[in-house]
Amino acid sequence: MIKIEAIPAYQDNYIWCMYDQHSRQAVVVDPGDAQPVLQMLAARQLVLDAIIITHHHFDHVGGVDDLLAANPVSVYGPVNDTIPQLTDQLVENDHVELLGLDFTVFEVPGHTLDHIAFFSTATDDQPILFCGDTLFAGGCGRLFEGDAAMMHHSLSKLAALPAQTRVYCAHEYTLANLDFAIAVEPDNADLQQRIKQDRRTREQSLPTVPSALALEKATNPFLRCDTGSIIDRAQQIKGAECVGAAEVFATIRNWKDNF
Repeated sequence: MIKIEAIPAYQDNYIWCMYDQHSRQAVVVDPGDAQPVLQMLAARQLVLDAIIITHHHFDHVGGVDDLLAANPVSVYGPVNDTIPQLTDQLVENDHVELLGLDFTVFEVPGHTLDHIAFFSTATDDQPILFCGDTLFAGGCGRLFEGDAAMMHHSLSKLAALPAQTRVYCAHEYTLANLDFAIAVEPDNADLQQRIKQDRRTREQSLPTVPSALALEKATNPFLRCDTGSIIDRAQQIKGAECVGAAEVFATIRNWKDNF
């Protein structure tokens, strides 16, 4: 039986630990800091089996060397020579077997040019998506290297996955993202309800993630750029017509950057 737990790191990062409760083998996702991972492995009596990386930012790779010093395992990640620890560089539609689950690789540039995501349907009722800093609960990553059209295309790929997919992003940005989302779409009843629920969750010091892709498509403005209310709001903010969903996305992403 596979279990996935969040390992808090830095101020608001989540390193994901996926492990088999029978074999005690574990895979960690985006280990920016080794110490909390090593503590988790020891506390759960787990053995590290592999590391997967979504992109090259330090808060996602900073702990890899120390983890490898204790556990020399395979490291899967994007094609990027600035991540020298990689044993396997992955591209679109590659497949990786992790703990008996088959993961498909998606290239999702935008936040960075090398960004990839890992998706598996092997759990049947709740597919798994490790998406790093591309899709957040209620938001999306800032555009550090790619452009808006690139990120919109990447998010569209993820939005096409099964509605029941569990979205494991890498940061606890949810409440701030939802504050922006409600400014974009104040009459969205699903969003209003989500804000109440996620505020209660954070009041209990619990993670708001993973979220469900269906919930993201109902409440995340960056996945709703073809929705009339979002189009109208984007055009109001821009003061001009937005031609196509990619331009709507660019407009609200720019607004979020200055929100």
